[in-house]
Formats: sequence, structure tokens, C-alpha cells
Amino acid sequence: MNLSRRRLGLAAAGTLVASVPFVVVEAAGAATRLNLTDPRMKEIANELVSSAENSSLDWRAQYKYIEDIHDGRGYTAGIVGFCSGTGDMLDLVQLYANRKPGNILAKYLPALRKVNGTASHTGLDPNYPRDWRTAAKDPAFQKCQDDERDRVYFNPSVSQAKADGLRALGQFCYYDAIVMHGPGSDPVSFGGIRKTAMKHAKTPAQGGNETTYLNAFLDARKAAMKTEEAHSDTSRVDTEQRVFLKAGNLDLQPPLKWKTYGDPYHIDRLPNA
Repeated sequence: MNLSRRRLGLAAAGTLVASVPFVVVEAAGAATRLNLTDPRMKEIANELVSSAENSSLDWRAQYKYIEDIHDGRGYTAGIVGFCSGTGDMLDLVQLYANRKPGNILAKYLPALRKVNGTASHTGLDPNYPRDWRTAAKDPAFQKCQDDERDRVYFNPSVSQAKADGLRALGQFCYYDAIVMHGPGSDPVSFGGIRKTAMKHAKTPAQGGNETTYLNAFLDARKAAMKTEEAHSDTSRVDTEQRVFLKAGNLDLQPPLKWKTYGDPYHIDRLPNA
């Protein structure tokens, strides 16, 4: 099971991250229903995730991010918190080695295999963080991070959401959940959270009400978060996703205003692709 989580200690109280200036690409009043597979909506989804994971809307600035947040999963790094203790960092570095043999991180593959499943830094310290930040300047490594994010997290969650009959907001709720909790079927992984929600409400694909089901999913998500101290602040659900849901914004259309961990954010317009 892969577990990714919120990065601790990054949010500064009172920080306001202004949205990047966006180009309006739809006529005023036009209500176009878009899935997260639309590049513009995917950009919004990644900014929303980054507001909680990185306390910033600038998710591309996180390729270089790396630290041990002392949650028992070793190093957490990159755009969705790939972890040395949960397998996804190993897969990422292996992909980078496959595409660019002899790169600066390839020498750490034996150590990453040994520490997988643990919090250990054995074989990684002292230079792994420095070398990660160097690798993050390489467009090839950035592309590897994008591709692994999509393969492990974005594509499976959005595909499942669409199969469940969910619109863009529901697709985002699934995506954010799988980034934090990881894929899997145990009660605190994405599959288990979805299973719990379906015990309380039918998905739209099953003939259920979309809002009712999403409330059940977010209830199950919060319960899963509270089982672990690192996830105990549930504001990314309470003051982000539920804000959009209560407003009836099932298509996740801007303008969007929300808070994560007390910090306010906004996206005013649909971004240019």
C-alpha cells in the first residue's frame, strides 16, 4: 500500500497565496461542464492539492521539495509527496533511471529498495536530499514526476470517479483522497474510504444523489484522516471540499475561494491550457 500525506510544518499563518493571472477562455455566463481530464481543470485540481500539500498554488515549484516529516515514511518529496518508505519514490527513481541511465539519483536505487516499508535513511544520507534537488532541475525528472503522479494517483482516481458518475468536484475529491491515503483496499486507503461511503449512500451511477454521496465520501475521508495524527487536521475537507459542495459547485467552476490549514486561497478564472 502506498501512503502519501500532508506535509507538516509548511503553512505560515496568515499566508495569502494569490492566484496566478488566468486568461478567460469561456464566454461570460457560459456553463461548460468539464471533467478533470480537461487540461485546464487538471491544472485547477493540482493547484488545489498543492494548497494543502505545500501551502502554495504553485505545484510546479515542488519538484525540488524533500524532507522527512517524521511520520514514519522516511523522506517525502516532489509534487505529490513521493515517499522513500512507501514504494512510490522507488518506482519514480527507477523510472528516471530507465529513461536516463546514470542520472544523479540512480545510485540510490539499492538503498531505496532496502528502506522501502520503513522510515530509515540508511544509504540515503547525507547527500540524497541535495541530489534530489539537483535532479529536480532536470526536465526529464520533472516529466517522470508528472507521469508517476498520473499513473498512480490522477488517472485511477479520475477514472473511478467518472465510472461512479461524479462530475469535476467528485473527481477532485477522489484525487485528493488518493494522494493523501494512497491506493489500496484497507479502510484508510482510497479504496476503503470509497467502500465505506458506498455503505451509506449510492453513487450517481447506482442511481444515487451526487451531493448525498459526496457528503458520505467526505465523512468517510474525515474518519480515515482522524486515525492518524499526521492527518488529524481535516481542513482540506472542511474548509475546501465541503465549501464547494455546500455551494452546489459540482462542476468545480471558478471563481473558487477556500482555506487549507487556515490559509486563504482563490482561483478566479479557468486557467489557460
